[in-house]
Amino acid sequence: MSINPLLASVETPPVALVQSWVKERDFPEGRPLLDLAQAAPGWPMAAPLVAHITEAIQKPETARYAPILGEQPLRQALADEMAALYGGNIQAENVAITSGCNQAYVAAVMALAKEGDAVMLPTPWYFNHKMTLDMFGIDAIPLPCAADAGMLPDVDAAERLITPSTRAIVLVTPNNPTGAIYPGSLIQQFVALAEAHGIKLIIDETYRDFIPAGGAPHDAFKAGAWADTVIQLYSFSKAYAMPGLRVGAVTAGTNVIALVQKALDSIAICANGAGQAAAHYGIRSLSEWRNGKRQEMALRLAAFQQAMKPIANQFPIVSAGAFFAYCRHPFDLSALEAAKLLADEGSIMAMPGSAFGPGQEQMLRFAFGNLAPEAAAAVGERLAALAR
Repeated sequence: MSINPLLASVETPPVALVQSWVKERDFPEGRPLLDLAQAAPGWPMAAPLVAHITEAIQKPETARYAPILGEQPLRQALADEMAALYGGNIQAENVAITSGCNQAYVAAVMALAKEGDAVMLPTPWYFNHKMTLDMFGIDAIPLPCAADAGMLPDVDAAERLITPSTRAIVLVTPNNPTGAIYPGSLIQQFVALAEAHGIKLIIDETYRDFIPAGGAPHDAFKAGAWADTVIQLYSFSKAYAMPGLRVGAVTAGTNVIALVQKALDSIAICANGAGQAAAHYGIRSLSEWRNGKRQEMALRLAAFQQAMKPIANQFPIVSAGAFFAYCRHPFDLSALEAAKLLADEGSIMAMPGSAFGPGQEQMLRFAFGNLAPEAAAAVGERLAALAR
């Protein structure tokens, strides 16, 4: 049988693997499953958003093809919101609406690189970013992020790793899997680095809406020539608790957007109408609700950190923020075996660090979006029991 060897070599989707461990299993009474594996909000969509979608799907135009780059009112609304948040000149023509942020990343990579080229990924990396590069035959250049540096990438180290084949550097902030929030000054240094070498800087800001309030996350869009260097990826999934509706965005120069359009037309043609209607409504009407969820996630993070304090020696938190905590585990096991132990003996789903790249065998990622503050103590208690 003839198959694509590049795709065949890509790892199995790690979230699906972890979920398979608990599928159709019964858990002891008093120790229900705690899902800290997949990064999804643990609350439903806002009631007004549900009502809006219900109305939208009754309109015939909602089920028709949308423009490839997205509905113009949504593109304009996102451009206006970003211009207000970041400053700088961002227009609707700089925005492409995608079927989730993963598709935004795939389309951006397709626009920039071909087989044999290279893209730099800070490690630990987001596994789908690496999987995408592998399936296209694009080399991933690991940029290690150290715990003693707050899991932040180093600009000087990145410059040493750039080769003639390098087409882009990818940053993820707030970071998945570490939760680290990159300072605006650091992002600006990477903008300057990419600009100096004539490559692109892709900034994945899927979890932007969960940064503590207080000014722009960075100033990358303020430069008049930002579109020559910067590509930003965004997701509506987390901000509005609608991951299943699959709506994301690419913001870039119009030359890149023209290439993204070709990729999107060949993958899904357009993001679905109900999801686009929901995203547009969210931008226009749910800023207060969204800010409330930002505060709720901060409470969940604080509750998780408090629950982990008694076992800080066994499960030290290396980095945490937004949706994630990245922790060392104490077991003489691989990361995959440790995560399986948590599922089997602790009724806790967590992601093994090995899913996020080399050198991560002692790490586990906990996504606490599903963890209500009152349930956090149970995580600490179960992990303490396993450590004993």
